[in-house]
Amino acid sequence: MPMYRALPLFAAALAGLTLPVGSAWATNFPITPEQRSTAQQVAQQGVPLSDLAPNAPESHTVVPGDTLWGISSLFLKSPWRWPELWGMNRSQIANPHLIYPGQMLVLVKRDGKAFLELAQQTSGANGSSKLSPRIRSSATADNPVAAIPQHLIEPFLNEAVVLDTDEMASAPRVVAAPEGKVLMAAGDLAYVRGITQPQDSYRLFRSPRPLRDPSTGEVLGYEGVYVGAADFTRHGGNRQVDGKALDVPVTLTLRQVRIEAGVGDRLSPIPPRSFNRYVPHAPEKALEGQIISIYGEAVTAGQNQIVALNRGLDDGLARGHVLALWRAGKPVKDSTAGGQLVQLPDEKHGVLFVFQTFKRVSYALIISVKTAVNAGDRFTSP
Repeated sequence: MPMYRALPLFAAALAGLTLPVGSAWATNFPITPEQRSTAQQVAQQGVPLSDLAPNAPESHTVVPGDTLWGISSLFLKSPWRWPELWGMNRSQIANPHLIYPGQMLVLVKRDGKAFLELAQQTSGANGSSKLSPRIRSSATADNPVAAIPQHLIEPFLNEAVVLDTDEMASAPRVVAAPEGKVLMAAGDLAYVRGITQPQDSYRLFRSPRPLRDPSTGEVLGYEGVYVGAADFTRHGGNRQVDGKALDVPVTLTLRQVRIEAGVGDRLSPIPPRSFNRYVPHAPEKALEGQIISIYGEAVTAGQNQIVALNRGLDDGLARGHVLALWRAGKPVKDSTAGGQLVQLPDEKHGVLFVFQTFKRVSYALIISVKTAVNAGDRFTSP
């Protein structure tokens, strides 16, 4: 009969498991005694059996396209709690690159708790088959499993930006194009003033629109309307013309455009790519707020769309926070009491995942939802 040996998935790396020579984890993620101790504690906790999904499988083999969130939804009623199930210290061990297609995940139940563990089938000395621990080197593995559907939020990491009015007013700006063009497409040149220290790439934004609190009407920030991206092409300077010193604008080349660029569009350097692991977790304190708007031109939103929230860094909201969406209850007539009007309670109907935060505004991905989401809808801690 097969023998089964299980290893807490993420905590193993910090609990003393030796990684293969050349492992990117061993090279880039030094482990302190405090981190290892925390990992060992988390790995011993697990989740109560009552938190398992009703039809949780005994095992799951990872396939291309899986995400940690999706896998955990097979096992948990609340998939955002997968760090607990997988023995993961979300602040230190957030490394989804330990999970790859073809690996088997085994659900283990002991002492009233559930644990998800990694197993790899190998051959024993006597020809028997057993499951034994294995962590692959990310230097040789391909297509690691992401925490959440990364492709859904990647475009917004550079496109979604909230600015103050004075920031936009003083930002570099497009002042002209060759041959007197008014509108510019991908591949066109754009002449820009206001750049003092040239960067390799820039984002272009149209005049910002205010983001107002749905309840108070207060302006919380200004959302820049994303136009496209441009690359640095040529330095500017000064030139004497008829005895006068005139500015020579910096030249940029438009690499891609969402909408046609024009004179007056403002620029912002493209920030370094963030490799945030987006480990889902509940806010440290109780939070509630409302959806300001649906990103883009849509009136309502559904699963996998982006919404702006009226809470941000000042309110304690952070990347990776999971929030519950609520559908407002409606007044209805009680036909059993002569048509008396009663107010139905609000009901949870979706989950938000915060991936970008600003001072007073944040952006979130709708992970799941039962009905259409509208501006003004309420959210709370899960």
